[in-house]
Amino acid sequence: MKKRALTIFDRLRVKLHEVSIRVGLRVVYFRYIQKWVLLGAIIGIMGGLGTAIFYWLLDLSTIFFLSIIPANLGNSWIIVLIPALGGLIAGPIIYLLAPEAEGHGTDAVISAYHKHWGSIRARVPIIKTVASSITIGSGGSAGREGPVAQIGGGLSSLLAKILNLEIPDRRIMVATGVAAGIGSIFKAPLGAAFFGVEVLYRRDFEVEALIPAIIASVVGYSIFALIFGWETMFETPYYTFRDPLELVFFGILGFICAFIAILYVKIFYGVRNLFQKLPLPSMFKPSLGGLAVGVIALLFPQILGMGYNHIQATFSAQIPLMLMVMLVFAKILATSFTIGSGGSGGVFAPSLYIGAMLGGVLGQIFYIFFPEIVTQPEIFALVGMAAFFAGAAKVPIASIIMVSEMTGGYSLLVPLMLASAISYALSGEASIYESQQDRRESF
Repeated sequence: MKKRALTIFDRLRVKLHEVSIRVGLRVVYFRYIQKWVLLGAIIGIMGGLGTAIFYWLLDLSTIFFLSIIPANLGNSWIIVLIPALGGLIAGPIIYLLAPEAEGHGTDAVISAYHKHWGSIRARVPIIKTVASSITIGSGGSAGREGPVAQIGGGLSSLLAKILNLEIPDRRIMVATGVAAGIGSIFKAPLGAAFFGVEVLYRRDFEVEALIPAIIASVVGYSIFALIFGWETMFETPYYTFRDPLELVFFGILGFICAFIAILYVKIFYGVRNLFQKLPLPSMFKPSLGGLAVGVIALLFPQILGMGYNHIQATFSAQIPLMLMVMLVFAKILATSFTIGSGGSGGVFAPSLYIGAMLGGVLGQIFYIFFPEIVTQPEIFALVGMAAFFAGAAKVPIASIIMVSEMTGGYSLLVPLMLASAISYALSGEASIYESQQDRRESF
């Protein structure tokens, strides 16, 4: 009896221990959710408002450089000098005040995450906002993703310092800030959340940051859309996937996107390395890059700025086939000169542009030879955006979701998934974000 009683007592003690562990885990989990819901919401508010300010400044800069100046001077050749003028103004602002603000922004945030424990100087978001507004507004071939990533990440890093958070939490805050900025400017809250946790690695995710990233992205998106409207970025034709044979052509698109993505990365960093070797003060190099962009724009004015209007034109087959072919390579060169020279801007918009033109070319070719299968060639431009960026930036899931959200083209998920997966797999280690690590490491 005594032995039996002891056994019952031991079992009861084990059971109580198990219950206490479960309760403890639930308390810890509740505190985790409580903390990150609050911090995610605060980061979302900062990211949404910071992005709104940048968007407003960019509009003013674009009107000044590309409307007021040409209208007053009335000379078509002035287009050569406007991007150079933007670089001449932005260069000293960047290199005298915050050299981290040069280049495409997102890579600087990735570098801060991995190499600087999530620490970003407080002045960087301000300098990035001003410098990128000038660079893009003056016609530089760059996008808004890099600036808003650095704005959101920088504000989040500042908040982490104020709250005296530990390094792991500070790094999560930075990734969350990236998601808030991206979700706001592109009106793609779910895709941006995945972008924030996926862009840090080539083959992995920062899973701990996903919940706060989702919350921050939703809040930032809501604030930004409340100010500037809720409509999607692009209007796209209706499409329903019905013919499995069409997947063959979307697969070919993914293959070609992978090849061009590798070429894009090599040219981009080749130009960057060339500018780094030039015996010229760094603050003047963006103006030289801007001059090169202006020369290209004499032949292909479509490469100036972000080019969203030309992306939209590919969805209705308004751009001739041979022009789209030339614009693929002209945009690669213009982007490389703008950002590789030290100008301030992102690479997401140029990547969407290149992918749209590439998809538009292949879609028209497929339609010529296989009109009974490829009935809507313009859809390939939309799929090309996601597939190209998936290969060039190593963010396949974020690319698929973001393009779906930006276009409202959720019926395209099947071809988007196939083409993006192929492009991501075949592009190997090539990435436009050189600071990405392969996989997570414990810290």
